[in-house]
Amino acid sequence: MEVLEYFSASSEQLFDKSWASFFLKESQQAYFKSLINFLKKEEKTGPPLYPPKSLIFNAFYQVPLEQIKVVIMGQDPYHGCGQAHGLSFSVTQGVSSPPSLKNIFKELQNDLHIDPPKHGCLLNWAHQGVLMLNATLTVRESEPKSHYGQGWEIFTDHVIAEIVKLDRPIIFMLWGKSAQEKCLHLLKGDAQKKHLVLQTTHPSPFSAHSGFLGSRHFSQGNEYLVKNKLEPIDWSVK
Repeated sequence: MEVLEYFSASSEQLFDKSWASFFLKESQQAYFKSLINFLKKEEKTGPPLYPPKSLIFNAFYQVPLEQIKVVIMGQDPYHGCGQAHGLSFSVTQGVSSPPSLKNIFKELQNDLHIDPPKHGCLLNWAHQGVLMLNATLTVRESEPKSHYGQGWEIFTDHVIAEIVKLDRPIIFMLWGKSAQEKCLHLLKGDAQKKHLVLQTTHPSPFSAHSGFLGSRHFSQGNEYLVKNKLEPIDWSVK
């Protein structure tokens, strides 16, 4: 996987082996090679990029394809120093939780009576099969959406399509217009019948009170998992 060497000295460090054939296929595509060339130029000429290269594919390393239970779709990584680590909405330990994440914790408290945690690192969710994916996997420092239109959207469309093909029910939590537009065109017909699609507004302070707070997606998701004889998610942050 020579193309992937840009991201790490060892491509095996980038993702769980269950994703290997998918990454091999994507890395051979023209759009992916063009994306890497764009990132190389950005790295040389622009401000810092987030997350660090070794963490860009962290979600795929933490959640094997065959273990996915829930997909939470975000827009692009946090653009502040030390925040992003490859999982949408999550931040590294020691970093203050951004406003959207604080609203997620508010909804968890309202829905499942889980007290707000002391940190915002959501690795515990990933280890239980929650794939936290952004539509765009990199960003310039202090410039949200700065890497839109460079190929990441094609890549993450293909990720969603790969997940939709799985022969078991998956929960898609689509928070906000961006997440809904990203996924709904791939969740039609039989796919929509097979999976649970939960939609509401984004947890941002600008929209959380218009639907996200009170949506009860966490309890609805767990009820669906139990109904399908799957272990529910422990949504506490540890």
